[in-house]
Amino acid sequence: MEIRPYEEQDREALLTLLQLNIPRFFDESELSDLHEYLTRFREDYFVVEEKGIVIGAGGVNYFPEENTARLSWDFIHPDYQGRGVGRKLVEHRLQLLRTNPDVQRVVVRTTQLVYRFYEKMGFVLVKTQKDFWAEGFDLYQMSRVLP
Repeated sequence: MEIRPYEEQDREALLTLLQLNIPRFFDESELSDLHEYLTRFREDYFVVEEKGIVIGAGGVNYFPEENTARLSWDFIHPDYQGRGVGRKLVEHRLQLLRTNPDVQRVVVRTTQLVYRFYEKMGFVLVKTQKDFWAEGFDLYQMSRVLP
């Protein structure tokens, strides 16, 4: 398994990968949101490959005025969920953030479907909002101090 920086030619594979997670973890409307994120809001973004196949992705966005970074757009191929891929992807980004002295806190915005995964990674629930992403997909905002 290799984690590498996103390249423009990864876009279609990531949109296809997100579709594999609809409707279990994402709403259909989020396909256009991911496209817009990759086009306009992506800062550091990483792709996970195994044997040349894209099996996951996740990014980081920075908020220097708040000494905060946010993990963004994490998703894993359904066939690879529960195998430690997501954990390695989060650890990869946390390690990157530890090299940035301006980042003191890491935030993740997820759903009621996945927040327990982030709890296991040391994140604490800060707030929730019903139907934030789409109907049936609530916001679970979580945070942790970066050691």
